[in-house]
Amino acid sequence: MNHSDFMKIALSLAERRKGLTHPNPTVGCVIVKDGKVVGRGYHERAGKPHAEVVALQEAGEKARGSTVYVTLEPCSHYGKTPPCSDALIKAGVKEVFVALQDPNPLVSGKGINRLKEAGIKVYVGLCEEEARRLNEDFFLYIREKRPYITLKMAQSIDGRFATLTGDSKWITSEESRRLAHKLRAEASAILVGVGTVISDDPQLTVRHVKTDKQPLKVILDPNLDTPLSSKVFKEGRTIIFTSRREVEEIKKLNDVEVINLELVNGAFDLQEVVRKLYEREVMHLMVEGGGYTITSFLRAGLFDRVCVFQAPKFIGKGKGVGDLGVRRVSESITLKLREFKQLSSDVYLEYVRI
Repeated sequence: MNHSDFMKIALSLAERRKGLTHPNPTVGCVIVKDGKVVGRGYHERAGKPHAEVVALQEAGEKARGSTVYVTLEPCSHYGKTPPCSDALIKAGVKEVFVALQDPNPLVSGKGINRLKEAGIKVYVGLCEEEARRLNEDFFLYIREKRPYITLKMAQSIDGRFATLTGDSKWITSEESRRLAHKLRAEASAILVGVGTVISDDPQLTVRHVKTDKQPLKVILDPNLDTPLSSKVFKEGRTIIFTSRREVEEIKKLNDVEVINLELVNGAFDLQEVVRKLYEREVMHLMVEGGGYTITSFLRAGLFDRVCVFQAPKFIGKGKGVGDLGVRRVSESITLKLREFKQLSSDVYLEYVRI
């Protein structure tokens, strides 16, 4: 095996915890001695030991003189856990391959420098592209101080999310729903408008795939019309944005936070919504609907990725993306296709901003 092969093992370890370590990045680590893997580790969740420490614990004395492969720069500061760079130095490792430098100012470059100052050889950039995509939400969260935003749509060939009567179950297949729930598991929070809550009564939980964390649920509800009996309140934490001040009844529910925001021209300022979520350590926000809410985020330019599940069906007149203010084709919001999958009878299309 070569260096890239060992780093890919580390990346696969990190992938196991994607979305479950927020607001921390997901990180994997592999320790190799005499061509054999002697230690493996991944960061389980915020507050738990980092990947390097877990791998060092497995390697034990075999870590001395070893080569380490880690998907993100080892930390160099005291947070909820001690610095990983210090742990690597103490273990006596010989060299460290780092896929990416950490963008966090508390770490960036400092962990690498500390290793070098201790006489450890450090190589940066192995499998960099794969590592960057794995933690693209963390990188944006640190750089732009807002959540990474995914818009998720399940639609017919003609772009309808629902019929004119509001019926939307089920446009796409069960296989599509499993992947959609995997995407939910990778998000910190799921956001919908109150219209979706009233018409669909969704749970907004991860059910079709295994997870040990449920995302935060966020509802945009200007007039506080969400029924108290809604399924969103049955499990997990929920945030409701509203302009109403009379919120005593809904605040009696367990794990519900009400955030008051003024309306601007009859709607929330989405920049302010996103800022409030960032303050609550929402690193990755998935916007699931409905059409008005998706349209509002598109018009505001507040998105980084668009995930489309498309079924081989025509609905005709129905509900979908609304007016984006586009009057010429040259004014269109143009994206880059990054991924394509066949899912049973459906297709999955993943786009990113150019």
